[in-house]
Formats: sequence, C-alpha cells, structure tokens
Amino acid sequence: MKLYRFLSEEDTSAFCHKVTDALNKGWELHGSPTQTWDHTAGIMRCGQAVVKEAPGIYTPDTKLGAQ
Repeated sequence: MKLYRFLSEEDTSAFCHKVTDALNKGWELHGSPTQTWDHTAGIMRCGQAVVKEAPGIYTPDTKLGAQ
C-alpha cells in the first residue's frame, strides 16, 4: 500500500527534525515544502508531504506515524 502523511510544525528546527525523522524511517518527500503565516498564533508554519510504500492493506485505522 502507499501511505501519505502531511507533516507540519512551527518554522523552527523542530520542523526539520520532524521531516528528517520521517526520512530516516523510510518516508520520501512528495512535492515541495510549504510555508504560511499563522495569524492566530503569530508564527510561521511549515509543511511537507511525505509518502511511503508499506506492506499490507490500508484501512482508516492504519497508524501512519507508526509505519
């Protein structure tokens, strides 16, 4: 099955660490990163889609972060 996740975080090194962790767990970047201003929190937020091939059949109960 092909899995998809969208990672997001405040624009700090925490975002880079989150994406790096996913890459080291076998996820691959999908598309370009994105960045937007969070007016409510008054901060920049980053996002990056990642995909991964995994064995099994997808169900809505699949824990994507555990893959």
